[in-house]
Amino acid sequence: MDGNAIGLRVHARVDAAAIAHNLAALRARLGPASATRIWATVKADAYGHGLHRVLPGLAGADGLAVSQLADARACRAAGWNGPLLVLGGLLDAEEAQRLALPDLHLALSHDRHIDWLAGVPSCAAPPWIWLRYAGDIGYTGFDDAGYAEAYRRCAVLARQGRIAGIGHLNHYGRAEQPDGIAQADARFQALIRDLPGPRSFCNSAALLRHPDAARSTDWVRPGIALYGASPLPDIDGPALGLIPAMSLHTRIIGIRDVARGERLGYNGNIVAAAPMRVGMVASGYGDGYPRRVPAGTPVLVDGHTAAMLGAVTMDLIPVDLTGLPPVAIGAPVVLWGTPELPVEKVARHMGTIAAELLTSLTPRVPVIPVPMAEPDDLEQKSKISGSPPDRPRR
Repeated sequence: MDGNAIGLRVHARVDAAAIAHNLAALRARLGPASATRIWATVKADAYGHGLHRVLPGLAGADGLAVSQLADARACRAAGWNGPLLVLGGLLDAEEAQRLALPDLHLALSHDRHIDWLAGVPSCAAPPWIWLRYAGDIGYTGFDDAGYAEAYRRCAVLARQGRIAGIGHLNHYGRAEQPDGIAQADARFQALIRDLPGPRSFCNSAALLRHPDAARSTDWVRPGIALYGASPLPDIDGPALGLIPAMSLHTRIIGIRDVARGERLGYNGNIVAAAPMRVGMVASGYGDGYPRRVPAGTPVLVDGHTAAMLGAVTMDLIPVDLTGLPPVAIGAPVVLWGTPELPVEKVARHMGTIAAELLTSLTPRVPVIPVPMAEPDDLEQKSKISGSPPDRPRR
């Protein structure tokens, strides 16, 4: 057992070196001649990994993408000095008055965003603007009828020096499918054909499933793949050359031999169909592990695959140890996050996605960071400490 984990009933480990590997693997998919830059998406506290823990692994990114302006400030406070993209734009007019961060990029989704920016007399560090297209996902953004007018209004702000420039941002709704972007991409390309500015279209799924499209854009925005999990339904991260960055660990704290027909759990929800050996795993929904886990969800017990029995409690998960080599109390358990048990495999059994599991751990789960060597490249160091890089990043 890791010496740092002694005395812990459950803990997570976060490996920044794995994130650095995944970032390099995604960049390699763009090709050595590609000029496409990478916004490393660190929404939801870096997908639950902790921003301060992952920054060393993201030193090779060209910029960071966050949800809101407060997150951008947190990145600066953590030492990131490179470009920052706020995907949620502005929350209110007051935020527009506080755009003092250098190298700030804002995604605008509706006319009020432009109204608020127009109401700012001047800004010492004008932000770069990215117009979000509603596209085939349709949640937020400008539609076909309003996009050109939004661009025209922003072009006025650019001429006045209130913004630094205008880019085009789209988010595909079906990028994980083999035919998931062609129609949506053609529609948006036609819309912006006569509108200058850089383009950012591709998330993790689009980059992995449609690399040619990713190479044709100026910026890509990978998220879940940076953390070693695949967004594609038919393949896991390790098969894509990605390394899981978070693993969740616990131990066996009880073992019982159960007779055929015996019931376990609240209201006797578990019924032994045959004699079985049951291990009690020291984790539960109090740690953020979902309560409604179907029987058969995989877990690793002392390196061997076992099946959960369902009926997760606040602190315990029953696991079927029948047929496994002898297991003792205290045996290590991995709930997810190894090449043998990637988090997306566990998520599929639960009918959810990896990102939900990674972001659901509660504060009572200690996180042990895996040490990572300092970056050798001076420009990479400058983005996480010291002065910003000399060359422009837009």
